Amino acid sequence: MSATVQGIAFTKASACGNDFLIIDAAHAAADLAAISRRLCDRHNGVGADGVEWLSPDTDADVSARLFNADGSEAEISGNGTRCVAAELCARTGQEQVVIRTGAGLKRCRFTGRRGATFEFEVDMGEPAAGEQVSIDTTSVRAIGTIVSMGNPHFVIFVEEFPEGWQRQAAVIGAQARFPQGTNVEYVAVRGPNEIEIRLFERGVGETESSGTGSCASAVAAIGSRRVSSPVTVIAPGGPQTVRWDEQVYLTGPATLICRGEFIV
Repeated sequence: MSATVQGIAFTKASACGNDFLIIDAAHAAADLAAISRRLCDRHNGVGADGVEWLSPDTDADVSARLFNADGSEAEISGNGTRCVAAELCARTGQEQVVIRTGAGLKRCRFTGRRGATFEFEVDMGEPAAGEQVSIDTTSVRAIGTIVSMGNPHFVIFVEEFPEGWQRQAAVIGAQARFPQGTNVEYVAVRGPNEIEIRLFERGVGETESSGTGSCASAVAAIGSRRVSSPVTVIAPGGPQTVRWDEQVYLTGPATLICRGEFIV
């Protein structure tokens, strides 16, 4: 007698090293947080920074619900949204994709393809740049700018990236000032239209890249007159371009890596 084995079909995609699993929510377990943690585990799962659970939507091509690697739900990932767009373009050949996220509808315009790598310009909406805030604890002293891209960010400008910045970022993200947590970006200006960043994402930790983090960093840099739009944002996983013209537009690649089935 053989036991029936159930599986969850997935596509794995990466945007500048920020990797996601794209899964039809119809095949999901009831507890999305728990199954997302299992899927994202890099030793006993598939391995990813997050899972984009897809559902039909009446006003968009698809609705994407994002769960981070730790099982927490996030409003949006710019890179994750681009990965979803790449999957839809590969399936249908369409050159414009509208995706519903927790931060609203996002329009993705296809601009080119090289094999399994698709490039899009994504309308990320209007940013909300807030005040400068001082974080002063026994282990961390930092001044940063609060920026919302539909999800929270804390942008810190530095000359060079400090040793142990990951530990500092973890402390900052846990401050009571940020009851929902926050993404933390360290930003170094490299030219009149170029910044370099390091990222510590809420619910994930250090990542190779972040779409909303790139946007928030560019918005803070442009708003403080350190750079001018458009801005090349260099992260460890590669560069993206951010243009701020009332709306913020993010341009970058998304690569489809593999398809498979996770055995439940």
